[in-house]
Amino acid sequence: MFEYIKGKVEDIESNYIIIDNNNIGYKIYTASPYSFNINDEYTIYIYQHIREDENTLFGFKTKEDRNLFLKLIDVKGLGPKMALPMLATGSTSGIIDAIERENILYLKKFPKIGDKVARQIILDLKGKLVSGNEIASSVNDELVEALSSLGYKNQDIKRVASKVDCSLTIENQIKDALKLLLK
Repeated sequence: MFEYIKGKVEDIESNYIIIDNNNIGYKIYTASPYSFNINDEYTIYIYQHIREDENTLFGFKTKEDRNLFLKLIDVKGLGPKMALPMLATGSTSGIIDAIERENILYLKKFPKIGDKVARQIILDLKGKLVSGNEIASSVNDELVEALSSLGYKNQDIKRVASKVDCSLTIENQIKDALKLLLK
């Protein structure tokens, strides 16, 4: 129903923010509420979750985050309250990479995600999140930027970046990528 809400952040709590839009305060659950600043204006992309006993707004800074969230909640056994912490503790690119590589261990690190749900996520979403024309959106942007700043060509970065485990620290990702580039 809602595409986005634009307004000023009035309050920040541990799992939601309050956005003032035309003197109406919207309580919006978000993956990382402390990434917002009080009194700053934002455009928040919205998903409205309606059930018999609840009407909840979930908000995201980017359309990409919201789109991943929508795909995650379509997975059998995974609701909004399980998908939101995934976006809070993992990067969008890391989650996509884990799904594409069938990295069950990475997916199981998220709260309430067990073996069965992790396998269901992979089964339902593998191949549906990444377009092959560009450097895979599942590749860590920091890694691409680091390799570019070191002078490597885009085609070389494409070749190795998708082979690097995004669940590693950025330092270890760079080390692994450099090893692959030197082969």
